[in-house]
Amino acid sequence: MTETELKATIKIVTEYFLNITNIPAVMGLPYIKKDTDLAFAYTGLIGISGARRGGVYYTAGKELLADFAQFILGEETLDEDALNDLVGEMTNTIAGNMREVFGATFLISVPIVLRGQIDTISMRLKPPVFIIPINWNEHTSHLAIGLE
Repeated sequence: MTETELKATIKIVTEYFLNITNIPAVMGLPYIKKDTDLAFAYTGLIGISGARRGGVYYTAGKELLADFAQFILGEETLDEDALNDLVGEMTNTIAGNMREVFGATFLISVPIVLRGQIDTISMRLKPPVFIIPINWNEHTSHLAIGLE
């Protein structure tokens, strides 16, 4: 993944949060995933095929998802199924918007939603996997991208 692609992806994510909530997201410094990096409570994983292969995942805690849901669903409390659906939809939207950077041959799968700490998530992404820390509304989440 080039620096230009990484910057363009960061722009997509910041615009997504701002457009939905009118609260800007602040990106931390991207870094290459280490074995010690852990996922948050909810993770949406999307496989990428076409001209690029690999995957993208977005991982967030319950508090971020509950706050975000107030903006798009108008609901204050969500059950586990709704939290799973929301993290999957957020991941799907971000990955879909990445087509602006990678073109029409950037094909995305249906999201897979994972719960809890995921030790094997790095196996699904092509190294190097870049982690982009996202701070929004006093919550932290991560977007991970591993493409060949």
